[in-house]
Amino acid sequence: MSEKQEEKDLEQDHNQPEAEGQEQELEDTAESSEEQEGQQSELSEEERLKLEVEATNDKYLRLYSEFENFRRRTQKEKLELYKTAGEDIFKSLLPVMDDFERAKKSTDDGGDLESLKQGVDLIYNKLLQVFRANGAEPMESAVGKEFDSEIHEAITQIPAPSKKEKGKVMDEIEKGYMLKDKVIRYAKVVVGQ
Repeated sequence: MSEKQEEKDLEQDHNQPEAEGQEQELEDTAESSEEQEGQQSELSEEERLKLEVEATNDKYLRLYSEFENFRRRTQKEKLELYKTAGEDIFKSLLPVMDDFERAKKSTDDGGDLESLKQGVDLIYNKLLQVFRANGAEPMESAVGKEFDSEIHEAITQIPAPSKKEKGKVMDEIEKGYMLKDKVIRYAKVVVGQ
Protein backbone atom coordinates (compact mmCIF):
# COMPACT_ATOMS: atom_id res chain seq x y z
CA MET A 1 0.00 0.00 0.00
CA SER A 2 1.01 3.38 -0.69
CA GLU A 3 1.31 6.16 1.69
CA LYS A 4 -1.56 8.00 0.17
CA GLN A 5 -3.76 5.02 0.54
CA GLU A 6 -2.82 4.66 4.18
CA GLU A 7 -3.56 8.32 4.83
CA LYS A 8 -6.99 7.96 3.26
CA ASP A 9 -7.75 4.93 5.38
CA LEU A 10 -6.63 6.76 8.50
CA GLU A 11 -8.80 9.73 7.61
CA GLN A 12 -11.76 7.46 7.04
CA ASP A 13 -11.17 5.70 10.34
CA HIS A 14 -10.83 9.06 12.01
CA ASN A 15 -13.93 10.48 10.22
CA GLN A 16 -15.98 7.33 10.77
CA PRO A 17 -16.62 7.99 14.47
CA GLU A 18 -17.56 11.56 13.55
CA ALA A 19 -20.01 10.29 10.91
CA GLU A 20 -21.44 7.79 13.37
CA GLY A 21 -21.81 10.61 15.95
CA GLN A 22 -23.55 12.78 13.41
CA GLU A 23 -25.92 9.96 12.54
CA GLN A 24 -26.60 9.45 16.23
CA GLU A 25 -27.25 13.17 16.67
CA LEU A 26 -29.65 13.13 13.72
CA GLU A 27 -31.48 10.15 15.20
CA ASP A 28 -31.67 11.84 18.63
CA THR A 29 -32.95 15.04 17.03
CA ALA A 30 -35.56 13.08 15.09
CA GLU A 31 -36.69 11.26 18.26
CA SER A 32 -36.89 14.46 20.30
CA SER A 33 -38.88 16.21 17.55
CA GLU A 34 -41.26 13.20 17.45
CA GLU A 35 -41.67 13.46 21.24
CA GLN A 36 -42.36 17.18 20.94
CA GLU A 37 -44.88 16.58 18.17
CA GLY A 38 -46.53 13.90 20.36
CA GLN A 39 -46.70 16.33 23.29
CA GLN A 40 -48.07 19.03 21.00
CA SER A 41 -50.71 16.65 19.63
CA GLU A 42 -51.59 15.65 23.21
CA LEU A 43 -51.82 19.29 24.19
CA SER A 44 -53.85 20.05 21.13
CA GLU A 45 -56.11 17.07 21.99
CA GLU A 46 -56.50 18.43 25.53
CA GLU A 47 -57.13 21.90 24.21
CA ARG A 48 -59.63 20.52 21.71
CA LEU A 49 -61.46 18.68 24.48
CA LYS A 50 -61.45 21.80 26.66
CA LEU A 51 -62.92 23.79 23.79
CA GLU A 52 -65.58 21.13 23.25
CA VAL A 53 -66.49 21.20 26.96
CA GLU A 54 -66.71 24.99 26.93
CA ALA A 55 -68.88 24.91 23.80
CA THR A 56 -71.14 22.27 25.34
CA ASN A 57 -71.46 24.27 28.57
CA ASP A 58 -72.25 27.41 26.61
CA LYS A 59 -74.87 25.55 24.58
CA TYR A 60 -76.36 24.12 27.80
CA LEU A 61 -76.55 27.56 29.45
CA ARG A 62 -78.21 29.07 26.40
CA LEU A 63 -80.73 26.24 26.21
CA TYR A 64 -81.44 26.51 29.94
CA SER A 65 -81.95 30.26 29.61
CA GLU A 66 -84.31 29.78 26.67
CA PHE A 67 -86.29 27.22 28.66
CA GLU A 68 -86.53 29.53 31.69
CA ASN A 69 -87.74 32.37 29.46
CA PHE A 70 -90.30 30.04 27.85
CA ARG A 71 -91.50 28.88 31.30
CA ARG A 72 -91.89 32.45 32.57
CA ARG A 73 -93.70 33.52 29.41
CA THR A 74 -96.04 30.52 29.64
CA GLN A 75 -96.79 31.24 33.30
CA LYS A 76 -97.54 34.86 32.48
CA GLU A 77 -99.86 33.85 29.61
CA LYS A 78 -101.61 31.30 31.84
CA LEU A 79 -102.11 33.93 34.56
CA GLU A 80 -103.58 36.32 31.99
CA LEU A 81 -105.86 33.56 30.74
CA TYR A 82 -107.10 32.87 34.27
CA LYS A 83 -107.79 36.56 34.81
CA THR A 84 -109.89 36.86 31.66
CA ALA A 85 -111.21 33.28 31.36
CA GLY A 86 -114.84 34.18 31.96
CA GLU A 87 -114.79 37.30 29.81
CA ASP A 88 -116.65 35.71 26.88
CA ILE A 89 -119.35 34.26 29.11
CA PHE A 90 -119.89 37.58 30.87
CA LYS A 91 -120.08 39.37 27.53
CA SER A 92 -122.78 36.95 26.43
CA LEU A 93 -124.63 37.48 29.74
CA LEU A 94 -124.69 41.28 29.46
CA PRO A 95 -127.77 41.36 27.17
CA VAL A 96 -129.59 39.15 29.69
CA MET A 97 -128.64 41.58 32.46
CA ASP A 98 -129.96 44.44 30.33
CA ASP A 99 -133.27 42.58 29.90
CA PHE A 100 -133.51 42.07 33.66
CA GLU A 101 -132.94 45.79 34.23
CA ARG A 102 -135.70 46.65 31.73
CA ALA A 103 -138.05 44.15 33.42
CA LYS A 104 -137.29 45.64 36.81
CA LYS A 105 -137.97 49.15 35.51
CA SER A 106 -141.23 47.92 33.95
CA THR A 107 -142.44 46.50 37.28
CA ASP A 108 -141.51 49.74 39.04
CA ASP A 109 -143.61 51.69 36.50
CA GLY A 110 -146.61 49.49 37.30
CA GLY A 111 -146.79 47.32 34.19
CA ASP A 112 -149.44 44.62 33.95
CA LEU A 113 -148.83 41.10 35.21
CA GLU A 114 -149.15 39.38 31.80
CA SER A 115 -146.41 41.51 30.17
CA LEU A 116 -144.18 40.88 33.20
CA LYS A 117 -144.67 37.12 32.80
CA GLN A 118 -143.82 37.32 29.10
CA GLY A 119 -140.71 39.39 29.87
CA VAL A 120 -139.48 36.87 32.45
CA ASP A 121 -140.05 34.03 29.97
CA LEU A 122 -138.05 35.90 27.30
CA ILE A 123 -135.20 36.52 29.72
CA TYR A 124 -135.20 32.86 30.84
CA ASN A 125 -135.05 31.64 27.23
CA LYS A 126 -132.27 34.08 26.41
CA LEU A 127 -130.27 32.93 29.43
CA LEU A 128 -130.81 29.29 28.48
CA GLN A 129 -129.50 30.06 24.97
CA VAL A 130 -126.35 31.62 26.48
CA PHE A 131 -125.82 28.50 28.59
CA ARG A 132 -126.23 26.19 25.61
CA ALA A 133 -123.99 28.32 23.41
CA ASN A 134 -121.23 27.88 26.01
CA GLY A 135 -121.72 24.11 26.33
CA ALA A 136 -123.83 24.04 29.52
CA GLU A 137 -127.07 22.06 29.55
CA PRO A 138 -129.65 21.62 32.31
CA MET A 139 -130.19 17.99 33.38
CA GLU A 140 -133.52 16.35 32.79
CA SER A 141 -135.92 16.35 35.70
CA ALA A 142 -135.10 13.49 38.04
CA VAL A 143 -138.51 13.20 39.68
CA GLY A 144 -139.72 9.60 39.60
CA LYS A 145 -136.34 8.22 38.47
CA GLU A 146 -133.86 6.09 40.43
CA PHE A 147 -131.42 8.03 42.62
CA ASP A 148 -128.01 8.19 40.91
CA SER A 149 -125.15 9.49 43.08
CA GLU A 150 -123.20 10.36 39.92
CA ILE A 151 -125.61 13.18 39.01
CA HIS A 152 -127.80 13.65 42.11
CA GLU A 153 -127.14 15.04 45.55
CA ALA A 154 -129.61 13.82 48.19
CA ILE A 155 -130.58 16.65 50.51
CA THR A 156 -132.99 14.62 52.57
CA GLN A 157 -134.95 11.39 52.62
CA ILE A 158 -138.65 11.06 53.24
CA PRO A 159 -140.79 7.99 53.73
CA ALA A 160 -141.91 6.67 50.35
CA PRO A 161 -145.70 6.46 49.84
CA SER A 162 -145.28 3.01 48.24
CA LYS A 163 -142.64 0.30 47.88
CA LYS A 164 -142.27 1.20 44.19
CA GLU A 165 -141.00 4.67 45.06
CA LYS A 166 -138.27 3.51 47.49
CA GLY A 167 -134.84 4.72 46.30
CA LYS A 168 -136.44 7.01 43.74
CA VAL A 169 -136.35 10.78 43.53
CA MET A 170 -139.49 12.25 45.07
CA ASP A 171 -138.77 15.94 44.48
CA GLU A 172 -136.13 18.09 42.82
CA ILE A 173 -135.10 21.17 44.82
CA GLU A 174 -132.47 22.52 42.40
CA LYS A 175 -131.88 21.54 38.80
CA GLY A 176 -128.49 20.07 37.93
CA TYR A 177 -126.28 21.30 35.10
CA MET A 178 -123.65 19.68 32.93
CA LEU A 179 -120.85 21.34 31.00
CA LYS A 180 -119.79 19.21 28.02
CA ASP A 181 -120.63 15.88 29.72
CA LYS A 182 -119.16 16.94 33.07
CA VAL A 183 -121.42 17.67 36.04
CA ILE A 184 -120.90 21.25 37.17
CA ARG A 185 -123.80 21.20 39.62
CA TYR A 186 -125.48 18.12 41.00
CA ALA A 187 -129.27 18.08 41.05
CA LYS A 188 -130.39 18.55 44.67
CA VAL A 189 -133.14 16.02 45.29
CA VAL A 190 -135.36 14.45 47.94
CA VAL A 191 -135.21 10.66 47.94
CA GLY A 192 -137.91 8.23 49.06
CA GLN A 193 -136.90 5.73 51.73
